[in-house]
Amino acid sequence: MKLYRFLSEDDTSAFCHKVTAALNAGWELYGTPTYAFDAANGVMRCGQAVVKEVDGTYAPDIKLGAY
Repeated sequence: MKLYRFLSEDDTSAFCHKVTAALNAGWELYGTPTYAFDAANGVMRCGQAVVKEVDGTYAPDIKLGAY
């Protein structure tokens, strides 16, 4: 099955570390990153979709971060 996650974080090094950790766990970048202003919190936020092919059958209760 193919898994999909959207990673987001404030525009700090924490976002890069989150994406790097996902890549090192076998996830692959999917599409282009996004960058937007979060007016409610007054900060810029980054986002990146990642995908991963794994064995098994999809179920809505899958914990994607466990892969």
